[in-house]
Amino acid sequence: MEEGLVLVPLIGAAAYKSFRPALYSWPSLPDGTKIEQSSKIPSRYGASELLLGLNIDTKDVDLEEAKKNAVIGRTQQQFLARIGAIEIEDGSKSDGESSSGQRLTTLLPWVDAVARLVLILGLEDESAIARAAESISDASISEHMRVSFKEAGAIKHLVQLINHPSEAVRLAVVRALDRLSISNHVCQTIEAEGVLNPLVNLLKQSNSETSHSLTSMIIDILARILDPSREMASSELTSRQTNAEGILVDSTFLSCLVDILKASNPNLQTKAASILDFIFTNEPCIEKLISSDIQSGLEAVFQQKSLIETEYDTEVNILELEEAGAAVSASSRLLTKLLDHQQFRQTVNSYNFTQLLRAILSSRIPLQFKNWVAACLVKLGSLSNRHLDIEDPINMEVTLYETIPRLIQQIKGSLSPQVQEAAVVELQRIISQGVVDSTRAVASEGGIFVLVEVLGNGSSKAVEASLGVLYNLSMDEENHAAIIAAGAVPVLRKLVNSQKPEWMLALRLLRNLPT
Repeated sequence: MEEGLVLVPLIGAAAYKSFRPALYSWPSLPDGTKIEQSSKIPSRYGASELLLGLNIDTKDVDLEEAKKNAVIGRTQQQFLARIGAIEIEDGSKSDGESSSGQRLTTLLPWVDAVARLVLILGLEDESAIARAAESISDASISEHMRVSFKEAGAIKHLVQLINHPSEAVRLAVVRALDRLSISNHVCQTIEAEGVLNPLVNLLKQSNSETSHSLTSMIIDILARILDPSREMASSELTSRQTNAEGILVDSTFLSCLVDILKASNPNLQTKAASILDFIFTNEPCIEKLISSDIQSGLEAVFQQKSLIETEYDTEVNILELEEAGAAVSASSRLLTKLLDHQQFRQTVNSYNFTQLLRAILSSRIPLQFKNWVAACLVKLGSLSNRHLDIEDPINMEVTLYETIPRLIQQIKGSLSPQVQEAAVVELQRIISQGVVDSTRAVASEGGIFVLVEVLGNGSSKAVEASLGVLYNLSMDEENHAAIIAAGAVPVLRKLVNSQKPEWMLALRLLRNLPT
């Protein structure tokens, strides 16, 4: 799309013969919004019956620019279709294909193009509908274009076409809805048009009928609509709970989602786990999930190949770790919620999940994906009647592989002095408890350089806590070189000379270093 132009398929003048405009109806906007009739008193000579728009009070009609463009585009394109001038009849191009069999297209200004594509969606020609849906997908590259298609009434047509008997039409329509649903605003409209039922039914078809690409796009759309982290108003929540009681808790649909957890790529696994999380949060269908073998699905996510391999040097492997980490995080969150139910706890293999999650916790997946892994491990430990003190193996691993790296990240990246101070104090508390390998974990995560920076610009309490951590680190001679390289010596001497309350701690640390 260049300079406001959109590629539109030429489908042949004959295809437009099925166009049936509403010749007698009260005016409405292209998206279906009815314009309120300000006066119901008929005119003396019946003009109000002939010209329905006469009873509209323009002072009360304040249309947004997008709605105005949609009205203009629809009016122009429907007029051309009604007089038979929307495409010129040409024997060599009557079916929208050239003599060589290539599909013909044209460029139209975006206002006309959007209206033309929506008009084609309402025709009977299957090929024309599929090509129009494909063009909508290709043109939906910005928020402006997605909203324009919504205002032009494309959403209602596309949702209705999901059940079309032609596979080509279904594939093109779902692809268009996938691209349009990227916009949160448009996504809400798609949901309001009742897309859940036809999408779920389409996904429930056998794998031989539903292609992998179609499955991926359906899951993409459902994940955007059924996002458990999305804030909802109470009315919207009530509506979604009603939906969950019927469509979403169908056993076949749940089995489809579990199958995706077992056999799909990490990206789809993340979205499937997120959808299951939403469904389970709104309607605890624990019996159906157990019968769908949710346990095997979660185990498959936690046993991904990229989590087991030890070499992660290439950019491709880094990307794989990101995707695997997202899938693990979403699945750990779901497992944590499932463990709240006694019926699930009686069937789950807690030991197996504990071992899998412990291995993941020490893996190289990004830190932001380890928080739910750690939370799930703690939950599993508490359910096994173990006393999770600081010396418990699970608690120690959570501390080493999630808590300490997270605290160092907060100290390094936080713009809030209060958050930084709290993180340093918590880190000092952990180190002072003598957790095995805790000082090594701080050093390996780059904590020495971060803590030395705190000495120069942190609050009094943060400096004191940082000195305590560095002192414990200095007890291991292997850390001396790193502490000195971080520039600690001049900063410590400055603190000693300043005679601030922390000068004695600074002096003790300075004496421990080979200076």
